[in-house]
Amino acid sequence: MDKNKGRRVREVVFTAAGFVILMAIIWYISGSVKKTPLLSEDGMEYVKGTVTEIIKGNKGNGSSSAAGMAGSQDVKVKITSGSYKGKIVEANNLNGYLYGANCQVGTRVILQVSAYEGNLTANVYNYDREYGLYALIGLFLIVLCLIGGRRGIYSAIALIFTFICIIGLYLPLLYKGASPFPVTVLTVCLITIVSLLLIGGYTRKTVCAAAGTIMGVAVSGCIAMVFGKITHISGYNTEDIENLVYVAQNCKLQIGDLLYAGILIASLGAVMDVAMSISSTLQEIQDQNPGISKKKLFRSGIHVGKDMMGTMSNTLILAFTGSSLNTMIMIYAYAYPYNQMINMYSLGIEILRGISGTIGIILAVPFVSFIGSLYLKPSQTIKEEESL
Repeated sequence: MDKNKGRRVREVVFTAAGFVILMAIIWYISGSVKKTPLLSEDGMEYVKGTVTEIIKGNKGNGSSSAAGMAGSQDVKVKITSGSYKGKIVEANNLNGYLYGANCQVGTRVILQVSAYEGNLTANVYNYDREYGLYALIGLFLIVLCLIGGRRGIYSAIALIFTFICIIGLYLPLLYKGASPFPVTVLTVCLITIVSLLLIGGYTRKTVCAAAGTIMGVAVSGCIAMVFGKITHISGYNTEDIENLVYVAQNCKLQIGDLLYAGILIASLGAVMDVAMSISSTLQEIQDQNPGISKKKLFRSGIHVGKDMMGTMSNTLILAFTGSSLNTMIMIYAYAYPYNQMINMYSLGIEILRGISGTIGIILAVPFVSFIGSLYLKPSQTIKEEESL
């Protein structure tokens, strides 16, 4: 008991020290970035406001599915944030599909406010969605923690770390000109190790799952790069290329490999899920049958992985399909000739993303099974999980 307690204390101290060091590194890298201003504010401020009166409105006819979406309004809005808080201003609302809002009394909006010679000019930029988005995130975390219990709390911490790692480490390094692929591999390694340690603890199965995840994701990215070269598809062929080129002109961003880097990030979650599930199963088999041979343990991992390959591959493919649904509808509606359709950049990119990520999932199965058959042994470290 004392030995296990001492080991737990060492693990907590090691984890806390490692976390503090990682946070310090992320804070330093994030703070060292000097961004070039890309937007000219010219005294413009984005503030929150609440509509108090509709002066006049002219809603467009539009289609039946978008009725009331297009048109213009003149409204009075009480500013509720910023340097003009408390003032009531008249604002023009050009309500379209991407900007503006269908204002009614009480509608919370975001205003573009600028001052010239003491006069305020205001335009309705969009709905104020902040509270709704935070409520959704809060609901997710509550459900995760209530149903998952202690493991759910650890999962929430892992998600928060992932967010911090991407915002504070990954994006700043890309902005400073670091090569996207190795930086993404580094980020994937950090996220994988921290997430699996929080969820699985300091166990052999965690080591196997982490190694299998990193190998699967890395191979997925390499396959994407190889076939990207073969099919002449790169980060320069994405929809946002014009904006990215403008950003790259003002920093050291390397655009070409961003597509492949994105594939690594997108496939990480699914590969990690498969790797941890197989590793946990192999550990359970090993504990129940300590005399099992390495060959049989490897085969057991493959058998378990076969069922997961189909479901998780569908998960990833459908995720990419959902993100490209608008493109698919356009292709279907316009009935492009086959030779034009199959050679469209948009379709090629989605196929490259989906298939490369799915291959990473499939290869994670033999990777984890092989590592597990060599590394997993009867161990008391797994007993600590019973208390989680």
